[in-house]
Amino acid sequence: MLVLRLLNVVAPAYFLCISLVTFVLQIFVFIPSMFRDPSTTSLFSPALLHGALFLFLSANALGNYVLVIQSSPEDLGKDLNLGKGAEVADWLDGSRSPGSALPSTHFCRLCARVTQRHDHHCFFTGNCIGSRNMRNFIMFCLYTSLACLDSLVAGMAYISATLSMSFADPLAFLTLLPHSISQFFSGALLSSEMFVILMLYLWLGIGLACAGFCCHQMLLILRGQTRYQVRKGMVVRARPWRQNLQEVFGKKWLLGLLIPVQNVESSYRRQKEK
Repeated sequence: MLVLRLLNVVAPAYFLCISLVTFVLQIFVFIPSMFRDPSTTSLFSPALLHGALFLFLSANALGNYVLVIQSSPEDLGKDLNLGKGAEVADWLDGSRSPGSALPSTHFCRLCARVTQRHDHHCFFTGNCIGSRNMRNFIMFCLYTSLACLDSLVAGMAYISATLSMSFADPLAFLTLLPHSISQFFSGALLSSEMFVILMLYLWLGIGLACAGFCCHQMLLILRGQTRYQVRKGMVVRARPWRQNLQEVFGKKWLLGLLIPVQNVESSYRRQKEK
């Protein structure tokens, strides 16, 4: 548990540091290098277009990241006057009161709350993912993967111009890291250039991980499932995939796709207010 609590603190700090480094490299290194092309007009220069795209992706990624943290799932333990700690865990497992556990509920020891439609605990946000913040979490993964892809392309263009190399051959990127390490220790490569090359592989890894996680979550949503239900082998009621999508993304899904907005309230909360 101590390791998990430490990871719950280190992972968000790691993400914020990577975001800050990416922002600095984009604004002060990659984008200024694009102004060297005199053949384009200042209004439609690659630097301004790329800068606008990067700021759009970054604003959506960080905005949804904040909303995931702010829109915490409901604590059902408070509404149902349950105990805390082990008592709540026993209640959910059915050992204290057989058959009384609500479907799809889970007690998270890190967040110390009982949530409905629990999906998983995200260490990079330090928060549980459930019905209230699922849409923001998916948007966070989507725009983080796109921002990493954008940074990867810009970084490869920068390295290609700086080192006078071409990435036309697919093997060029695969062999870039070992060749760069040997050149760095031999003194033929600057530390700043080596740092950018390392960031290229980091952006590739984070982008692929976020894209894969986003696709996996979308598949579960279409099925009307959560990761917690799949892990526990729970059987869910079959519903049309459109209804499952609307439950997570709401009717105004296009607005949430363009700008970071707070997620719709869960069906459980709407029923409770009635």
